[in-house]
Amino acid sequence: MVEERGRVGSSFEDYLREQGTLGKTTAAAVKRVIAWQLKEAMATERLSKNAMARKMNTSRSQLDRVLDPGNDRIQLATLIGAAEALGRRLRIELV
Repeated sequence: MVEERGRVGSSFEDYLREQGTLGKTTAAAVKRVIAWQLKEAMATERLSKNAMARKMNTSRSQLDRVLDPGNDRIQLATLIGAAEALGRRLRIELV
């Protein structure tokens, strides 16, 4: 018979909370996922960065900041605009 083991110790989330970095780490992770999803959608639509920037009515350098997974200082309105330019919508929810 195989013995089931429970979780030993705290979760990584608990560790980050104890270190006081849970919010910052979560924000960075969310931004990385959104940047990846935008890049994937652009590839699916065969949309270049220049064409995407035009659809967003912004500059390519601003789009580069949106697509930079390490830049978590992007305004919500900019992310919504990027999603709309791809015919998508941004959904954020509290859990």
